[in-house]
Amino acid sequence: MLPAGDIATLGPVKRSAHPALVRLQVNLWPPLAFAGIRITSISADFLRITVRLREHWWNRNVAGVHFGGSLFAMTDPFWMMLVMRHLGDRHVVWDRAAEIEFLKPGRGDVSATFAITEEQLEVLRTAAADGSKVLEWFEVDVTDADGDVVARVRKQVYVRRKRHAAALVPRSS
Repeated sequence: MLPAGDIATLGPVKRSAHPALVRLQVNLWPPLAFAGIRITSISADFLRITVRLREHWWNRNVAGVHFGGSLFAMTDPFWMMLVMRHLGDRHVVWDRAAEIEFLKPGRGDVSATFAITEEQLEVLRTAAADGSKVLEWFEVDVTDADGDVVARVRKQVYVRRKRHAAALVPRSS
């Protein structure tokens, strides 16, 4: 049997996997693959992911532009993945809320780049250190080939240090 740390996953992949392996496995993951969504790059430090959605007949709506659900799906797991990757198994991380604003019709291939900083991660770690629930909003723009913003997506990520891990942190008096 594998130790618990070896089987912790981000959907279809291990948290500890190399960025190239994560890219390959997520690109083969049916919920994204069948929608035409692909990771085009992941930084070596796992602080940045770029995703592309190709336009196909099956992901256009009745007006002939990108189906809004496809635009939303292309942004779904990535903030959570970035935070999980850096906070590790001692934290519970999940998406709590989301909203999308459609700004112009999406035509052709569209992309989104998710970038998080070490400073943002440290704020999350510190706020959750005592086991408190932390709710943080992240925002990403979906852009077309001309760089025009097609949609703006906000995701609220829930972070909490697991109770057994929080108990290991000394409390200040």
